[in-house]
Amino acid sequence: MIEEPAVVVEAGDGYAWVETQRRSACGACAASDGCGTAALAKVWGERQVRVRAISTLPLRPGDAVIVGLVEGALVRGSLLIYLLPIILLLAGALLGQAVFAGAGEEPVILAGAVGLALGFLAARVVSRRLRGDARFQPVVVRRLGENAFLGAMTL
Repeated sequence: MIEEPAVVVEAGDGYAWVETQRRSACGACAASDGCGTAALAKVWGERQVRVRAISTLPLRPGDAVIVGLVEGALVRGSLLIYLLPIILLLAGALLGQAVFAGAGEEPVILAGAVGLALGFLAARVVSRRLRGDARFQPVVVRRLGENAFLGAMTL
């Protein structure tokens, strides 16, 4: 399970809205001094992310908690967001190549772009359907001690 510290913003029956810091992994990389991605991460800085997490614990706003997400959910979500559009881009381009053989590159490029757009649309539709699935929801794993990490986490 991938775990991240968070602060409870709102608590309800069976769920809690929590805020956590969105961080770039670039700070831990040895090449971060000469990397363009690391430079962009420094410019944009860390942002707070608010998510709804499943919780069986009695929580109050301000509680410090650990929120977890099953690794399989992260992998499946990444495949959905990144791989599905690429597959449909290639499928569209190959279909365009077969249908418009000899017509030049423009129809193939257009068919690939249509496939990419359909891939993004399909990823959005599938992700909305999975939004309510508990297997893909973050879970409040445990409550931390009083102000256990609030000094290190600036929200």
